[in-house]
Amino acid sequence: MNQKSDSIDQALQEIHDFLPCATPKQWIDNALANQDLMLIDHAHCEKKAASTALSLMYRYVDNSDLLNKMSRLAREELRHFEQVLAIIDKRNITYCHLTPARYAAGLRKEVRTDDPGRLVDVMVVGAIIEARSCERFAAVVPYLDKELAGFYSSLLKSEARHYRDYLALAVQANQGPVDDRVADFLTIEKQLILEPDSEFRFHSGPVV
Repeated sequence: MNQKSDSIDQALQEIHDFLPCATPKQWIDNALANQDLMLIDHAHCEKKAASTALSLMYRYVDNSDLLNKMSRLAREELRHFEQVLAIIDKRNITYCHLTPARYAAGLRKEVRTDDPGRLVDVMVVGAIIEARSCERFAAVVPYLDKELAGFYSSLLKSEARHYRDYLALAVQANQGPVDDRVADFLTIEKQLILEPDSEFRFHSGPVV
């Protein structure tokens, strides 16, 4: 096994240890049965991630570490958006508006309203979303066609780094460990991932 594979395997193990549960097999089955929808929603997720990073840069202009990390993240997420869009176009899928999953909103409703608590919580939520995205890419890769499997595999390293960047910024904003807040949000995340959903989305629960 080469060094790159070792690095990705290590990052995935770290993320599996961090998350409260694995993606249910039913969601994987849903994804395979709705690959066009998965790609469309994935594109929306990448665009939203870039938008979130940019909004943080506008809000926290005096935090140079945040500015640098979010600038890089926004560029990468927009590049991923372009790559997903190219696959969508190549496959003659119509890119369209979708209602968002309840996942991100379910996590963000517990974010505190005043800083520094707000920034800590936003960073923790960002870390969880990036970690789950990475875990889901890895979960579906073995079942996808060669092109899509290769693309999703290529995203694992950057998603894992985004998770670490968000978590590091949370610790910085809190001026210390954030284990308690992470535990609180992971409890919510587990419920959102395991409870059935009415519509399939990249971050939905299983649709039975």
